Amino acid sequence: MRSADTLFARLFGMLLLSIVLAHLLAFAWFSQYGGPRPMPPEGGPPPAQEMPGPRPEGQQMRPDQPPMEGRQPPRPGPGPGPLSGPLVPLMFQMFTLVIAGWFGAKLLSRPIQRLSEAAERLSENLDAPPLPEEGPLEARKAARTFNTMQQRIREQVKQRGRMLAAVSHDLRTPLSRLKLRLEQVPNAHLRERMGQDLAEMIDMLDATLRYLHEQRATEALQWFDVQALVESLTENAQDQGADVTLQGHCAPLRVQPLALRSAISNLLNNALRYAGHARIEMHDHHDFIEVHVCDHGPGIAAEQRESVFEPFFRVEGSRNRNSGGVGLGLTIAREAAQRQGGDISLRETKGGGLTCVLRLPRQ
Repeated sequence: MRSADTLFARLFGMLLLSIVLAHLLAFAWFSQYGGPRPMPPEGGPPPAQEMPGPRPEGQQMRPDQPPMEGRQPPRPGPGPGPLSGPLVPLMFQMFTLVIAGWFGAKLLSRPIQRLSEAAERLSENLDAPPLPEEGPLEARKAARTFNTMQQRIREQVKQRGRMLAAVSHDLRTPLSRLKLRLEQVPNAHLRERMGQDLAEMIDMLDATLRYLHEQRATEALQWFDVQALVESLTENAQDQGADVTLQGHCAPLRVQPLALRSAISNLLNNALRYAGHARIEMHDHHDFIEVHVCDHGPGIAAEQRESVFEPFFRVEGSRNRNSGGVGLGLTIAREAAQRQGGDISLRETKGGGLTCVLRLPRQ
């Protein structure tokens, strides 16, 4: 009876049981209240009562005929009661089927709900506990497949981490030796050009490793003072001589602190790199918060504002490799925001420039 362990068999059995129970209740009711009405007595209705008075001469009363005085006509039998109609069995059936439908829907949705909750926990933390393999056959198969997928993801992430460590070590070592040997080149102009190319390679390597590390990192949501973080980043930039101002305020909310710091830092560095200044505005709403990083630099054309979030994409013109960056800052910032349920969008600053809008929900 392996098929009886399936979700279909359980749901069908519950509905079948409810139908049988509803019919049994209706049968019991009809047996109790739905019998035939009593027939009238044989001989027809009793004769009409005669009024007392003088009898005609010669008419004698039969000895078997009771006297007319005191006779009462037979009373009618009891009429149909309030429980003799079809409403009661129909109500029994409806009530039974409604209860069966409610339990059946709950039985059907419980495995899906547990799978959804486990997937949400996995999106926040790869080390979340596995899904219990219990319930009907389909639920156990889905839980087993989900746990296998989670284990494979963990192994792939660990393997990529080992690969990143190997790449970081194996590439940095020859690049460092090449940088030392570059000082022995006698041609100053050639040495300068080669130094620029080497520095660009090192920057690209660092940015790539940082991007891959951000993708690999997992962090739990926790209550955090976002305003204190933005004030700290603003003060650090001001201490280094950057032109950064801050406006607005924000109440604490549940975020990933390290991911949020990475996102805001990349937006701030992007504005300082291409415009030389930045203005940070904080807007606190009931359901979400917004952090605006505004500048009056060269800006980005409207048709390219989504393309800049792709890895290693660089806008032609002033926002290119010569002005700094390898095309990963906005990518890292958006992915960090999306891991927290938010997003980053770009718009034109009033008066010219670029405004990066970081929106985070209040979960």
